[in-house]
Amino acid sequence: MGRLIAVGKVADIPEGEAKLVAVDRRDVAVFRSGGAFYAIDDCCPHAGASLAGGHVEDGVVTCPWHAWRFRLADGAWADNPRIKTGCYTVTVVGDDVFVEVA
Repeated sequence: MGRLIAVGKVADIPEGEAKLVAVDRRDVAVFRSGGAFYAIDDCCPHAGASLAGGHVEDGVVTCPWHAWRFRLADGAWADNPRIKTGCYTVTVVGDDVFVEVA
């Protein structure tokens, strides 16, 4: 098990949206979708866009630049799962949201 890094409160991340946080010198997008919380690297591996600014629907975020779609549960590109972005476990304790890092 890795370290848990506090990234905000439950109320900080509305349903269907994301919050951009810094976790160990990397940008991570923390999403709330379907009542669950997810965290993936913020940088789209295609062209570097911020995924936190993308459209979230049905557990998938769509990159705002070129519409690449990434599954929030595992960071995989929905159209070719061999391509992935970093993915992190999110834990909620009370009202606090934590991202687990190695």
